[in-house]
Amino acid sequence: MEIEAPPVDRVRVEPTAERRGLILVNTGDGKGKSTSAFGLALRAHGRGKKVKIYQFMKVPSARFGEHRMFEQLGVPIEGLGDGFSWKSKDLEHSGQLARDGWVRAEGAIRSGEFFLVVLDEIMYPLRYGWLPLDPVLQALRERPSHVHVMLTGRNCPQELIDLADTVTEMALVKHHYRAGVPAQRGIED
Repeated sequence: MEIEAPPVDRVRVEPTAERRGLILVNTGDGKGKSTSAFGLALRAHGRGKKVKIYQFMKVPSARFGEHRMFEQLGVPIEGLGDGFSWKSKDLEHSGQLARDGWVRAEGAIRSGEFFLVVLDEIMYPLRYGWLPLDPVLQALRERPSHVHVMLTGRNCPQELIDLADTVTEMALVKHHYRAGVPAQRGIED
């Protein structure tokens, strides 16, 4: 490891625009996209802001760690899917669930009721063609000016990257699966 001196001079860039709702994207092959989005949701909730989380691949009855905690905190989290495609017994049904879920998510975004709307794992239904991209882009462009939207998932479409205010790409450096270590509750659920 190389030692470096801590910064002593702070260069501050003065913002010139007004505060407004942001479009944020977490994408890439690395771990942490959803976890980061949930941290953002907790931060907003901790400031008394109204938050809604939609998970496009999780089943409505999911009881993962994030569901248990958000329920305790009073943050609504809703599974919209039937699990990942390799677990689905009917891909037509999976696509319909994604489209029906988008109707609910779009309503929440357009309503202006929420400070932050999280669209977790929305890139899967977009990439699989279950959900057309144009209505998503249109809703994001037309949302009330104070509404922030966080979208997560691998392989984000370029059109969404172009529209977003902040895009973070999680890079895979090393993963315990490759060493044969299975998923662990509390870390990956």
